[in-house]
This record gives sequence, C-alpha cells and structure tokens, in this order.
Amino acid sequence: MTTNDLLLTEEKPGVAILTLNRPKAMNSLNFGLLHAIRDAIDDLRYRDDIRCVIITGKGEKAFCAGADLKERATLPQDQVKRFIFTIRNLLTAIQNLEKPVICAINGIALGGGTELALASDIRIAATTAVMGLTETRLAIIPGGGGTQRLPRIIGVAKAKELIFTGRRVDAEEALDIGLVNRTCTPGNLLDECMSMAEMIRETGPIAVEMAKYAINQGIETDLATGLAIESNAYRVTIPTEDRVEGLTAFREKRKPVYKGR
Repeated sequence: MTTNDLLLTEEKPGVAILTLNRPKAMNSLNFGLLHAIRDAIDDLRYRDDIRCVIITGKGEKAFCAGADLKERATLPQDQVKRFIFTIRNLLTAIQNLEKPVICAINGIALGGGTELALASDIRIAATTAVMGLTETRLAIIPGGGGTQRLPRIIGVAKAKELIFTGRRVDAEEALDIGLVNRTCTPGNLLDECMSMAEMIRETGPIAVEMAKYAINQGIETDLATGLAIESNAYRVTIPTEDRVEGLTAFREKRKPVYKGR
C-alpha cells in the first residue's frame, strides 16, 4: 500500500483500490485530494496490468461528503471557479478511463461524493450509505456533472426531484431507483466489489475497453449513430489475439487466458 496522506493506493492482482483518506473531514474533497486522485487516475490509464479500479472512502461513516466547505469558505471567487473546473475535469477523466471503475460507497456520499459515484461505471453501496445532490440547499447547483449524469442514470423526472429538493436517499431507495447497482452489508462491501472486479478480469481487456467506449459515446447520440459507434468498436476486437484465444478456449472447454493483444 502506498499513500500521499490524502489518498491510499492498494494493488491486488489486476485491481487498484483508491481510498479517500480524510476520515476526520468525512473524506471531503479539497484541492489536495482532487490532485491526488487526478494523478492516480493519470497513472492507471497507462497500466496494462490493472484491469479494474475501485474507489472508496476511509472509515465507516463517510464515502465522501462532497466539497470541503471549510476550504471553500476561504477561497476567493477565482479559486472557487478553479475548484469547480478541477473536479469537473477529474470526474470526466474517471468516466473516460479505459478501465471499469467500481465505486464502493461505504457511507455518506453527498454533493461531489455522489457526483464521484455517478462518474464511475458501477456503484455498490453499503446498506448504511446515504446519497444525494444537496447543492440547492446551499443555493448552488451540482457543479461536477451531477445535473448531466444523474438524469442519464435514473431518468429525468426522478433526477429533477432529487436535485430540486436536495433530498437524501438511503441505500434501499438508491437501489430501487437505479442509482446503485447493488447493496450489501458494510463488512462485505470491498469483498463484493472485488468479486465484481474478478469477474471483469476474466473478460477480454480490449473487449471491455471497447464496450465502455461504445456505451459512453453511443448513449449521447441517436440509435443509428450509436450502432455505427458499436460497429467501429467491434472492428477493433476482430484482429486481436484475444478473440482467437476466446474461440479456442471455448472449443477446448477451458478458461481463456487473455493478454490484451
């Protein structure tokens, strides 16, 4: 395990676990933590040996309580703008990371914490988790992509309800409205995420990368354009060694050994 104090990084075979490490501040996001996550994501982008990334928070109380409002109160207006652009660019980088990102929501996730979860591909929440885009209660709006990602995930009407009211939802409701993929007991959260990551590791690396690309890009377009994007992404997989290995392993009734080539 490595640490720069604000972000813990642990690696298991094929999986990187990033842990927000400001438990006394409910893992809230300040400039230092944002920069640490950004640097970690930039490094992982080029790591062929890492197939999946898990993001979680230190401690049992909070995943991430959003922006550090104590820091925010000391910032001049131009630095507030810089903060918003920093978090927005970071979450876009997470969304566009060529590897699946699983968010392990271990507790309170409000504002930017929920936006961090929304930028991930898969969200697994502890039964103690509480989520919400609560910015309107501070007379602002979500600034890290929440107004755009939330309606794409749970639908426009429900997203408007949650954003307009700033209401919090518990894990059960989050699962019911499709905000999270599944829930589990707090003690099993990382094991559940690792189980998901292990299933991803069994698949073809290039195939998963292309599938994520096709979904992310296609969802923003009409069906015909989306199908064209899928077709082009599929073509990338055809000449790979992994595709041949997959067919061979199926024929030989064994598990394939994919190499990302």
